[in-house]
Amino acid sequence: MAKPKYIFNQKTLAYEKYTTSWKRRLLGSLYYLLTTSTIAFAFVAAAYYFLGSPKERMQERELEYMQLNYEKLTEKIAKLEGLLNEMQERDDNIYRVIFEAEPIPSSIRKAGYGGVDRYEALSGYRNSEIVVETSKRLDRIASMLYVQSKSFDEVLELARNKSEMLASIPAIQPVKNTDVRRISSHFGVRLDPFYKVNKFHQGIDFSAPIGTEVFATGNGTVIQVSKNHYGYGNVILIDHGFGYRTMYAHLSAFKVRKGENVKRGQLIGNVGNTGKSTSSHLHYEVHKNNKPVNPIHFFFDDLTPEEYELILELSLLPSQTMD
Repeated sequence: MAKPKYIFNQKTLAYEKYTTSWKRRLLGSLYYLLTTSTIAFAFVAAAYYFLGSPKERMQERELEYMQLNYEKLTEKIAKLEGLLNEMQERDDNIYRVIFEAEPIPSSIRKAGYGGVDRYEALSGYRNSEIVVETSKRLDRIASMLYVQSKSFDEVLELARNKSEMLASIPAIQPVKNTDVRRISSHFGVRLDPFYKVNKFHQGIDFSAPIGTEVFATGNGTVIQVSKNHYGYGNVILIDHGFGYRTMYAHLSAFKVRKGENVKRGQLIGNVGNTGKSTSSHLHYEVHKNNKPVNPIHFFFDDLTPEEYELILELSLLPSQTMD
């Protein structure tokens, strides 16, 4: 029980017992509660504003952890992209060059997954841009890996056929030529002996007596044996596979027939003077993917480095064709 309170009455000069009405006590209690509640709310609001709620602090820690993981993931993706680009460079400039395969176009290597609807489900959130961009990078990597895998499958198949390809590529001179100066006309723009105008000479001319033996320069199949009194005259055409074909023109005799399989160094005919020709010689051409290429670059099996340098120098001199 609370002790009674007394106050000094200045009129009666005596202490009197202090009493209050229930209304005043009620108002006092309400004022006390209101004051303490206001102060408590102010403290709580200040704590939430400056320190955050426990849930917010936990969420902030989760966001920091996710941000750290995202940065690490971005670094890993960048490393993967760098490694993949290096693999593509080596594939196009080393492996596919060794096996004489065309490089894969960049438009195919860099192709991603089409359509904006693919990422629609990831849109509409606060960090949608980051999520969508990361998804696109991962999809591009997946697409590039698929293309690279197919490329390696192709290179592996080429490697298995390497020995066959090496035997098929034209690699020797079509006549036994110990003196490279017997090549009377080289590949490139030359003077036509009949019309006296410059024209593109698609092969090289070997000056040789009629009857000189002519040999296949690589393994292949004879796809044409024809006799003509004009143009290239009597012609043999050999398909070596792997995009290579060779032509032997102005022949005097054939030693093979159409459809026959031949080996490098096999006798296929004799030098002649048939067709449009100024004198006996062999006109020889090499085609790669249906385009004529300089045959002197395919004599690597029977030329020394010094002879190759000499033949390159001679090919730069002006000359007149023999057909």
